[in-house]
Formats: sequence, structure tokens, C-alpha cells
Amino acid sequence: MDKLYKTLIYDNQLSLSVLDTTDMVNEAIKIHKLTPVSAVALGRTMTISTFMASGLKSDSEKLSVVVKGNGPLGKITVCGNGKLNMRGSVDNPFVDIPLKPNGKLDVSGAVGTKGRITVIKSMGLKDPYSGSAELVSGEIAQDFTAYFAYSEQQPTAIAVGVKIGTDGRCVGAGGVIIQPLPYAEEKNLIKAEEVMKNFTKVSTIIEQDGIEKLLKDYFDVEKYDKYYPSYKCLCSRERVESTLISLGEKEARDIINEQGKIKVTCEFCNSEYEFTKEDIDKLF
Repeated sequence: MDKLYKTLIYDNQLSLSVLDTTDMVNEAIKIHKLTPVSAVALGRTMTISTFMASGLKSDSEKLSVVVKGNGPLGKITVCGNGKLNMRGSVDNPFVDIPLKPNGKLDVSGAVGTKGRITVIKSMGLKDPYSGSAELVSGEIAQDFTAYFAYSEQQPTAIAVGVKIGTDGRCVGAGGVIIQPLPYAEEKNLIKAEEVMKNFTKVSTIIEQDGIEKLLKDYFDVEKYDKYYPSYKCLCSRERVESTLISLGEKEARDIINEQGKIKVTCEFCNSEYEFTKEDIDKLF
């Protein structure tokens, strides 16, 4: 079961979030047939997006995150809501590029080092919140650190990791994210910087110890708020029908006339929905 634990640390001056998203990543691998490097890129993005979704104020509020780089992976898309129902996809799940000289997966080579992160939050207001920032490395964590700093003016320390086993499954995924509150003292900021140095291989720590032990060992924390995110697609035939209606009757009938039917595949779960001429007659 995936987990997100949140608490305050260092004189209650910094917010700490620790995530285990291993199951979420494995579900994405199963659905999209992800290669190891595409699984790591999507998994890192889903982990940080899950943290971001946990900041939504109600279950009905929604989050959309797009990482669009200039690498062969193409666009990474992650959506979620206040219930922490998360889902994601990549344009090219089959991307396969050489390892780095140190033997590690070349995530930045797959994502690209030029491009943008775009975040949209629908929070029940007249207009949704939209923020954006340029990619700085293509490694995901550094890119979101820059996004939080430039777009949300929120200093954020992020360590995320996704570890893929020899069978192509994820054996450990998650992250540690720290954000100072406005009144945080310098001494506690320094403590946070030092402790984050322990998480260069955070996925291995999660695989071997779990996040409960991580909280105890590195932060001496035993009490925290618990949340349970999951990979869950919210598509349905009714939602697709609404999309077709918004498309317009003329365009829908043009597709029917050309192709004999309308076939829609969900980008997040690969569910297929077919609509015949009779279905379109009923819709309109």
C-alpha cells in the first residue's frame, strides 16, 4: 500500500512529507508497459505530484502536472485530486537509451534538459491556479525544486527515487520533501540541508527499511498524519460522452462518417470506449 506521512519537524518550523509510491509506479508500469527509464521519470513525477495533491483543500479539487522536455520520452502527464487518486502517462513509454557512464539510468537524457513544468490546480475558484517554470536538469527533483522556488515562491528540498529491479518491476519508490514555514530559523534550515544529504538513494532506503523507519531513524519522529494515495483512473463512458458532446455534433458525425465509429482510448489506463452511429444519435 502506498503511503504519505506528513508532520512538522525542528521546533515545528519545517513541514516534512515522506512518501512510499512503489505500488503506484508498478501499476503505471503494468498499464503502460514502461521501460525502466520511462518508469523512473514518470514515477518521480507522480511522487512529487502526489505531494502537491496532498495540499489541496477538498476531495473535489484537482491537480494537473505536465513535464514537457525536449527528450525522446516526450510529455509526462500526471493528474490527481484531493483524495490522492493519482494517474499518469508518458508520450513514449518504450523509450530506451544508453545508461550513463556510471551505470545509472539516463533520466535527463530521456526527459530532456530544455522544456517546462506546468501545474494547474482547480480549487473551486472562478479561475484555476496555473504555474510554470523552465526545466533545469531533466532529473525531475531539481526541476520541481526550481518550480517551487520560481512559481510558488516556496523553498523546497526534494529527494525522490524510483528503483527498478532486474525483472522490470519497481522495488522501491518515494521521496522526502521538506518545506520551511515563514518563521523558520536559520539553524533549522541548516539542519534540514544536512539531513537531506542522507537521501541520495532514497528508493533503496524505502525498499530496505520502509518510510516508518526512515522517519524514526533520520527525524526521530513517531507521530504523523497518514494518507494513502493510489493509482486510480477516473475515466468512464459518461465522462467520454461529455467530451464528445463538447466536441460538437458536426465533428462527431464527421468522424462516424469517415471511420464508421468513434474509438476513444484513455491515456491513463488504456480503457477503450467505442461509439457507433446509433450512440451518437442518442447523444445528440
